[in-house]
Amino acid sequence: MSSWGSLLLRIGDKCSEYSSSSDFKDHIETCYGALRRELEHSSTDILPFILLCAEQLPHKIPLYGTVVGLLNLEDEDFVKKIIENTQTSFQDALDSGSCDRIRILMRFLTVLMCSKVIQPVSLVVVFETLLSSAATTVDDEKGNTSWQPRADFYVTCILSCLPWGGAELVEQVPEEIERVLVGIQAYLSIRRHTSDSGLSFFEDDESGGDLVAKDFLEDLWERIQVLSSNGWKVESVPRPHLSFEAQLVAGKSHEFGPISCPEQPDLPSIISAVACGKQKHDAELKYPQRTRRLNIFPASKTEDLQPIDRFVVEEYLLDVLLFFNGCRKECASFMVGLPVPFRYEYLLAETIFSQLLLLPQPPFKPIYYTLVIMDLCKALPGAFPAVVAGAVRALFDKIADLDMECRTRLILWFSHHLSNFQFIWPWEEWAYVLDLPKWAPQRVFVQEVLEREVRLSYWDKIKQSIENAPTLEELLPPKGGPNFKYGGEVGREKTEQDALSAELSNKVKGRQTAREIIVWIEENIYPVHGLEVTLSVVVQTLLDIGSKSFTHLITVLERYGQVIAKICPDQDKQVMLIAEVSSYWKNNAQMTAIAIDRMMGYRLVSNLAIVRWVFSPENIEQFHTSDRPWEILRNAVSKTYNRITDLRKEISSLKKGVISAEEAAYKAKADLAAAESKLTLVEGEPVLGENPARLKHLKTEAEKTKEEEVTIRDSLEAKEALLARALDENEVLFLSLYNNFSNVLMERLPDASRAGTLQELKTNHGDSMALDLEESSAMEVDDENGRPKKSRSNGGRTTNIYNVREKEQWCLSTLGYVKAFSRQYASEIWPHIEKLDVEVLTEDAHPLFRKAVYSGLRR
Repeated sequence: MSSWGSLLLRIGDKCSEYSSSSDFKDHIETCYGALRRELEHSSTDILPFILLCAEQLPHKIPLYGTVVGLLNLEDEDFVKKIIENTQTSFQDALDSGSCDRIRILMRFLTVLMCSKVIQPVSLVVVFETLLSSAATTVDDEKGNTSWQPRADFYVTCILSCLPWGGAELVEQVPEEIERVLVGIQAYLSIRRHTSDSGLSFFEDDESGGDLVAKDFLEDLWERIQVLSSNGWKVESVPRPHLSFEAQLVAGKSHEFGPISCPEQPDLPSIISAVACGKQKHDAELKYPQRTRRLNIFPASKTEDLQPIDRFVVEEYLLDVLLFFNGCRKECASFMVGLPVPFRYEYLLAETIFSQLLLLPQPPFKPIYYTLVIMDLCKALPGAFPAVVAGAVRALFDKIADLDMECRTRLILWFSHHLSNFQFIWPWEEWAYVLDLPKWAPQRVFVQEVLEREVRLSYWDKIKQSIENAPTLEELLPPKGGPNFKYGGEVGREKTEQDALSAELSNKVKGRQTAREIIVWIEENIYPVHGLEVTLSVVVQTLLDIGSKSFTHLITVLERYGQVIAKICPDQDKQVMLIAEVSSYWKNNAQMTAIAIDRMMGYRLVSNLAIVRWVFSPENIEQFHTSDRPWEILRNAVSKTYNRITDLRKEISSLKKGVISAEEAAYKAKADLAAAESKLTLVEGEPVLGENPARLKHLKTEAEKTKEEEVTIRDSLEAKEALLARALDENEVLFLSLYNNFSNVLMERLPDASRAGTLQELKTNHGDSMALDLEESSAMEVDDENGRPKKSRSNGGRTTNIYNVREKEQWCLSTLGYVKAFSRQYASEIWPHIEKLDVEVLTEDAHPLFRKAVYSGLRR
């Protein structure tokens, strides 16, 4: 990289490029000097690189804005091109709905205004354009209120610029910015309050307080009002342009070209709650709320922060997470070196956990946050590990109220996190969970974390890691391996089935073909022993041969999947097959899930068979005490969803291919026609057509391009037919899934008159749900190790009780999963909602079940 490029990239960092200086003024002068020297020769490289840095290192935007302001003194035309390029990028971002680019480019424009590069009035015009579009969208008569998420996003963008330029706008164009603020206040008065129902981290956040609590935009507006009353002073936003103000005022302020917001989508042709709900879902997907605050720690940990500083630091952290996805070490490095004059470890932890647990899904794969937290623990060894431990303890104390999807993610993250730190954790603090009922969420959490740890290591290692709380061994998964029925245990008399299993094993080892084995089964086993014995012997034996590793399992299924398919051709027999797999791997939840998932991949079992098996009596009884059936159900629904997603991607690619093929065929045909129409002299006589060799080549090319077009069209039709079939299967899957949910819940939920809300369900026939109610705050983390005040560090029993009875806990857990599935697959469920309403979500369905589905769909 060039020296000027390196200086631009590392500006603001404590690094060798700047002689390890941390003074922003020195950095800006050094960087400006290098750019000024190269401007004449490298302006075409410098311009896009400045914009790229501003977009992808947005926490440094004030520094880049000041550098551009100084360059404006040197070369106005160059800076004018920067403005024009920014305007083009901004309009493209608006047209495509690229939320992150819109937000960051608006911040860049605000900082350029502070550096006298663009006129304040031009920035106000941008604000007013967005505000006008937002106000029109939420107008009941002229607008389309289903698209309020876009309107809210535009107004959020305006407000989020003010920490970076509010002081300058009030000073330079007070009337205009006051007009914008009055417009925002008017907008807030006509928009609908946004409910977080279905997306809250904790179930108790949704019980009654929803109408009172401020939503994200209302909260930001309140923070901006506090900022205004404080004279627009923000500690967390560097203002390097002030050091160069005397120079910058001499520069020419440019106009920013006009921008236009996209037209609002048309209202549904038939106005109905379902049609509007679908549009609202689409709008929320395209313009999602960037974060939801997870207040893990007591306010005392962040009370020194001004309200706006919390927002700004969150913006910095989210930007770093966004642009350094895939570069975990750089991400951690920038996160600990933000340009703020105060400590923010607690806010850092809350922000990362809020993203890890964000609903309906985190912006990036959970593994990314795991790695970032791990690197932050290494980068801040004296502070961050204790903060993370405090966060875990605080979340553990509220685990009973944590959303089921968040609970699963927390289990997966925590077990993986511990695996990177020798599985060290003060388990004695949680030894008391053994005194809780087996269905208590805290006990289930510890049990599931230990089970996941065993997957990441081995049983003896995890047993050793809990030696400070040896009683917790009771919660470890079984140590045994496969449960092979026909292994001929010592002391047991061999049966005829044992002999058949041994014979089948020898045939497989002898490399007999699937067809040969099918014939042997049809002649020697099935007629004599019937279906159940045949299925058991074949499946158990093949699983045993494939039990050594994942590769062995896949090899067996690839070679002898036809044998299983022949025995289990329909759904009833596939349910028996899954039960046999579960029996063989009853001591290993991971291998059960993998084997069933692989069988579904090879189409040996259908998703409907898996749903039926999950809702069989023996699995239903585990719904509140184990993740085992839920993991298998999640895998099945996820695989179905992924197939549809892949088909859609392939169809999109083929449609582009068809357009390209059409263009190529049209061009080849036109070239041939043009060649044929030309007059050529052959032996002195005028003849139609070009040189025969060239004409032949053009005819061949025209035929070839036409054939390619037909081939791609045929592929497109085939994929579209597969997609239509997959969507029909998807509809049947969700109808089956929700019918099963409805039926099992109707059997167990109390009458709606006695349990119309989750809180009433929790207290049904019980006093209350209590987790050590002696102290009011379960979330308070106080000492240097992040240990809660009521830590059970000695492992002794305390007054912890769990007063929710088993039946009620079963209902709470199952309803939580209903909401989680509805939320995760909302995009696939909405197209079938009318049929679900007619067949499942009827008035006969329990209100709590309907509420869970509606909450997940944000309906």
